[in-house]
Amino acid sequence: MNARAARTAAATGTSRLLTRPMLLLLVASVGGMGSFYLLLSVLPLYAATAGGGGVGAGLTTGAMMLATVLAEPAVPWFLARFGHRAVVGAGLLLLGLPSAVLSLWSSFPLTLGVCLARGVGLGIVVVAGTALAAELAPPGRRSENLGLYGVSLGVPSVLGLPAGVWLSDRLGFEPVFLLTAALTLLALPAVAGLPARRATRATQATQAERLSGDPDGRKGDPDPGGRNEELGGRSEDPGVRKGTPGGPLAAAVNRSLVRPTLILGAATFASGVLVTFLPLALLGGPSHLAVVALLVQASVAPLARWGAGWWGDRHGSSSLLLPAVLAVALGTAGLVRLESPVMVIVSMVLFGAGFGAVQNVTLAIMFERVPRSGFGRVSVVWNLAFDAGMGLGAVGFGLLIDRTGYPWGFAVTAVLLLAVLGPAWHDRRYVRAETA
Repeated sequence: MNARAARTAAATGTSRLLTRPMLLLLVASVGGMGSFYLLLSVLPLYAATAGGGGVGAGLTTGAMMLATVLAEPAVPWFLARFGHRAVVGAGLLLLGLPSAVLSLWSSFPLTLGVCLARGVGLGIVVVAGTALAAELAPPGRRSENLGLYGVSLGVPSVLGLPAGVWLSDRLGFEPVFLLTAALTLLALPAVAGLPARRATRATQATQAERLSGDPDGRKGDPDPGGRNEELGGRSEDPGVRKGTPGGPLAAAVNRSLVRPTLILGAATFASGVLVTFLPLALLGGPSHLAVVALLVQASVAPLARWGAGWWGDRHGSSSLLLPAVLAVALGTAGLVRLESPVMVIVSMVLFGAGFGAVQNVTLAIMFERVPRSGFGRVSVVWNLAFDAGMGLGAVGFGLLIDRTGYPWGFAVTAVLLLAVLGPAWHDRRYVRAETA
């Protein structure tokens, strides 16, 4: 930990990552994301086998991501109005309970309706959770705390993605729908221990001053994390000037956030393609190859996300941006060889490592480039890019493969990813210029 962070940690009384509120946030996130990942690859299969084909499979993921994108800008307002407990609790219920309806009735319009409801729940949970994880980070350890939170989002995918496909194949779709609803209900008790409201900067400063014996605030650190000056960020938001609108998307006007947002959107575009269509692309191939491939990708991604956070706090997150994007592109390109189980697994290792790192690196960079008061807006912008990319990937690929087939579709996706290597390189240069 750097000297500034150490002084601030002494003032605020803790440098631990796993405080009680953070632990409860992780429990709630695991339950919510478990229900999300359990059905993420199952609903496309459900729609495709019901006669929807590739277009229907893509529309299930696309509808959910559309609802997520539409819901996310409103989440900061809901948090300010109702508090974390009520909002996160509502998000969990929307993620899980609608899926139980599909165990009673079956139709494609109803499936899309369930996807829309789940999308709203997903938008609530991820925006509220990301902003709260940044708020709860101890001094000097924000990237690592975001990495830990990323693990809580990624670990459910390790079990959920492959387990959903495996269970639906063995037991049918209805038990998976009911299990999804049960997971969110089990996570609800943890919500009661979350902070009722977002702590204001003034309140945090007052607490630190009281604990440090500095009632006049003369020793207060304007950058509690110590990371803005250290990594080239600014205590003021250089891209947002006086007169800039202060709504949920105000952070988007910050020009320093454009490239990380574009890079994240491209990576999640590929992720939307993969989680929606890989099980369909591997139908008729070696038994359980899709389950193993999803398990490998889902296992590597959270480890890479946490590892990227550890590295970022010590060496700067921007140094990982270019290799992370390259790994995602190479992993996607490897899926051109769908007939080779070894190539599929190697591709999933590369994709998982790159995708996990991209998530942490882009989020950490964006938080570094805004003041603490902008954390909620950054959470919205980051999650919008994430979910819009996934939705566009699923829908676009569904339209593409009817004309090209799966191998050529994966090749086109890899080329699109290579196109963002330029922005990744320029963003590295931006950070160097800022720190020079």
